[in-house]
Amino acid sequence: MINSITEEFPVVSGHLSLDLVNTEVVRRGGRHDLLITSEDLIHWVETMRRTGSLVPSVLPEGYDSPEALRTLRSVRDFLRGNFEEIADGGNPAGDLKDRLEEWMERSPFSYRMIGSSLVPVPKGHPADALASLVAFDALRLLAAGDLQTLHRCANPDCVLLFIDASGRRKWCSMRICGNRAKVARHQSLKGNKTRMDEGKADE
Repeated sequence: MINSITEEFPVVSGHLSLDLVNTEVVRRGGRHDLLITSEDLIHWVETMRRTGSLVPSVLPEGYDSPEALRTLRSVRDFLRGNFEEIADGGNPAGDLKDRLEEWMERSPFSYRMIGSSLVPVPKGHPADALASLVAFDALRLLAAGDLQTLHRCANPDCVLLFIDASGRRKWCSMRICGNRAKVARHQSLKGNKTRMDEGKADE
């Protein structure tokens, strides 16, 4: 696995739990983990703040500790296995709901009005705060039935997942994979035309 903290996080889902799973990507033919250090974790939280998926002010001091990072990566691994199984038409693990509830119980919530929104505020151990919020998001998706509309990107070399109830979306994003497919298709058509022109010239 290739490790780096230099690349931006892909944000293609609008859901905290899915965006966590999507911190593993494919680069240059290898699996690439974007969540390796505490600095990566801080960067990811800031990215989630910019997209509106997370309010960092509710996180306690110490949310970015090495212990918190290990816990969050464990949650990510568990969710990836289940989300990929669902996206492939299978069923999630029988203990999915129970495991998510256990992570939430380690850092249960109070609530705070921030602007016009009611925001959950983790109150347990700081190392469990982010994991609890991610588990809460995944449990909401499960309860709403939204996980049944999970899809893989149509690019076979991409591991990103997204939710699409319409069934029309193919790519994780046009910017990441859609444009690459268009360029590859254009180059293929251009190559075919060149070969046809060369064949005519030889006649």
